[in-house]
Amino acid sequence: MIAMQDVKGEDYTVHVEPETSTVLFQGELSLGGPTEYAPIAELLNKVVETEPNTMTLDLRNLGFLNSSGISMLSKFVLSVRKKKGVQLVVLGSNDMPWQGKSLKNLEKLLPGLKLDIQ
Repeated sequence: MIAMQDVKGEDYTVHVEPETSTVLFQGELSLGGPTEYAPIAELLNKVVETEPNTMTLDLRNLGFLNSSGISMLSKFVLSVRKKKGVQLVVLGSNDMPWQGKSLKNLEKLLPGLKLDIQ
């Protein structure tokens, strides 16, 4: 198993549960661009490289994600298209106003993506 380290900042935590291939995002992400998002992108790539049957991105506790973060997430979702055996599930919350529209766009990038916004 590949060691996966959490990525933490002042306002956020990105935590991996290796047993379920779930990545939990908490707090608010407003980093400065692709360079600052690189550790998170690397973490996501490490999880998908283990080729789980299902990989879950749990964004229900992520209060904010800026455009650079949405871009990073979109690029990751696009990369999952190449992993034919991986089902990507994205969990969102109606309590987070940014999630409705932004997360629906991810479905356009990966038609098999399961989006669950509650």
